[in-house]
Amino acid sequence: MKVKIQQRCVYHKFAEIEIEIPDTITKETIRDYLEDREDIDEQIDEEISKAEYEDGFGCDSAMNDIESESEHRYQCDKLKTGGHL
Repeated sequence: MKVKIQQRCVYHKFAEIEIEIPDTITKETIRDYLEDREDIDEQIDEEISKAEYEDGFGCDSAMNDIESESEHRYQCDKLKTGGHL
């Protein structure tokens, strides 16, 4: 008689970059500005490729979209704003 033993493990990577933005950017325009910057994807992809795998979904207080396979967020302390991209 045989018994199959199965396991599903979830791993994630996390990367963070900081970029300079013009002082003219406001709380209302920051998201559009960030979404228009094509170089951000390249920079974050480079950092994520260097990141180590960690156990789990990677959802914490900021990264919390468990339904999504990938999540992008921004945080600007000076403007006191942040959110999903």
